[in-house]
Amino acid sequence: QNHFELFGLPVGFDIDTQRLAERYRDLQRVLHPDRFSQASGTERRLSMQATMRVNEAFETLRDPLARALYLLSLKGLATEPAPPQDSDFLMDQMILREALAEARANTRALAVVRRDLQQQLTTLTRQLASCFENSGETALTEARTLVCKLQFLTKFRQDVDQAEAALEEGT
Repeated sequence: QNHFELFGLPVGFDIDTQRLAERYRDLQRVLHPDRFSQASGTERRLSMQATMRVNEAFETLRDPLARALYLLSLKGLATEPAPPQDSDFLMDQMILREALAEARANTRALAVVRRDLQQQLTTLTRQLASCFENSGETALTEARTLVCKLQFLTKFRQDVDQAEAALEEGT
């Protein structure tokens, strides 16, 4: 079973996250090792393995980047896409990084950076969903490029989170 089948979801980038969470809770209720505390060692071990698999699948499917990488792997494509050659995208990243550097001491400026980042993430995830829906060779090649861009933006979001945390600690 792949991760989608485990949760009873259709294979695709767009998923019903509420259904994913509900199915996760259902599986945890059935498989959790606490339910097997009085069982044999083999049953406890199998419960632990099943719980670990469910946890891994849930974490993969709930995160757009991990889900995209997983979909690429299901399609037999390398999960380490080449860096984007899109000069506009790379320029946008430089501008975002400069804006973050200037905004590190200003809550409002950081909020603007986060808003701009969220707009890019939203656009990118829509494009990814479209690529995975089409699933032709050209669309999957484009999906690999978009996944790499998503990796850049995800890393940048972590940098924004750190800048916000540092600013909160300083106040």
